[in-house]
Amino acid sequence: MSHSTLEETIASHETPGSQFYPRFVITPELEAEANDRISHYTVNKRSATLPLLHIVQHKFGYISAPSIEWVAAKLEIEPIKVLEVVTFYPGFRQSAPGKFHIRVCRTLSCAMGGSYELMERLCELTGIDRSASDSHHHPVSVSPCGKFSVEYAECLASCGSAPVCMVNDDFHECIAPEKAEELLAKY
Repeated sequence: MSHSTLEETIASHETPGSQFYPRFVITPELEAEANDRISHYTVNKRSATLPLLHIVQHKFGYISAPSIEWVAAKLEIEPIKVLEVVTFYPGFRQSAPGKFHIRVCRTLSCAMGGSYELMERLCELTGIDRSASDSHHHPVSVSPCGKFSVEYAECLASCGSAPVCMVNDDFHECIAPEKAEELLAKY
């Protein structure tokens, strides 16, 4: 897969959230962390694909075409093999989220508790337009200022306190649509 084909295949376009994340750059620290992770997979280096992608997303906010090529080169596999993993797992983002990324649970308990209405209210308050998003390939929608982004998540494992959401790594329970403004004010 050529570089231009890879660039065209993934959704790593600029978003207003890009301002909050560094561009993908291979640093000595990144190389050292990757080499350490790879060293745990002595039988098959390819098994380090997920750990390396997690490192990249944690440091750079999302998985870009250059980062896919770097992971593939580190593991001595074709970039398409890394792209398959990125596009299979919905936890990997292919474009920059906002500074504060909100994942709203949409499984049954949360849906019945108002998660769809919560999502609508969050979008209304932040100016997010979700019309171009889809559930898998482009699930993240970013506010015009880049400060907030939203996406639906499958089961955040707190069905008894629905609806629930996460803002970055912070977990929030019982967030009725009426509490959306209060939630955003914390960030």
